[in-house]
Amino acid sequence: MAATNVNPTRMELTRLKKKLSTARRGHKLLKDKRDELMRQFLELVRENKALRENVEAGINAANKNFSLAASGMTDAEVRVSFMSPKQEVQLVTDTKNIMSVDVPLYTYTTRTSDPNDIYSYGLAFTSSDLDSAVTSLAGILPDMLKLAEIEKTCQLLAAEIEKTRRRVNALEHVLIPDMETSIKFISMKLDENERSSQTRLMKIKDMMLEDAHQYKEREEENFLQDSREKSITENA
Repeated sequence: MAATNVNPTRMELTRLKKKLSTARRGHKLLKDKRDELMRQFLELVRENKALRENVEAGINAANKNFSLAASGMTDAEVRVSFMSPKQEVQLVTDTKNIMSVDVPLYTYTTRTSDPNDIYSYGLAFTSSDLDSAVTSLAGILPDMLKLAEIEKTCQLLAAEIEKTRRRVNALEHVLIPDMETSIKFISMKLDENERSSQTRLMKIKDMMLEDAHQYKEREEENFLQDSREKSITENA
C-alpha cells in the first residue's frame, strides 16, 4: 500500500491503526506457530534418524539370514515355503492435528493373535536361518510403520513451516511497514492541515480585530465631528 494512495482523513487513520494492531498480533501468533512447528519438526527428525537406523539394521539382518537360508535350500523350496501364509496384516490409518496440520497415524492389526503364525511353513523342512529372517522382518514391522508415519509428518510440517515463514516475512517486511508508512503520512497530512487551519483562523481573527479597531476609530471620529457641529450651532 503506497502512502500516497491513501485518503488522509481521521477515519482512515483510525482504520489503519486498528488494522496495524491486528497485523502485529497476527505476526506474533504466526511467529509462535513457526517456532513451535520447527521444534516439533526437529524432534521428529531426530526420532526418524534413530528409527531408520533400527529398520536398516533389521533389514540387513533379515537379508543376511535369507541369504544363508537360500544357500541351504533350493529356489523351489524357498518359494513353496511362502505360498500359503497363515498371517495377514491390515493397515489402519488415522490422523492427528499438530498446529493446524493433519498428520497421519499408522497402526496395524493381524488376522490372528498367535505369534507363530508368521511362519507359513513347517519348521521341519526349513532352516533356522529362514526362521530368523522372518522373525527379523516381523520384528521391524512396527518400526517401519512408525518410520513411514514420521517421514510423512515431516514432509507435511516442512510444507507448513515454509508457508508460515512466507506469511511472517510478508507481514514483517511488507504489510506492516506499508501500514506504518501510511499512518505516518496521514498523521503528517492531518498535522499540516491543522496548522494551516490555525494559521487561517489567526489571520481571520487579526482581520476581525483590525476591522473592529477601524470601526471604533470611525465611530470616535463621527462622534467628535457631531460634537463640533453641535457646538458651532449652539454658538451661532
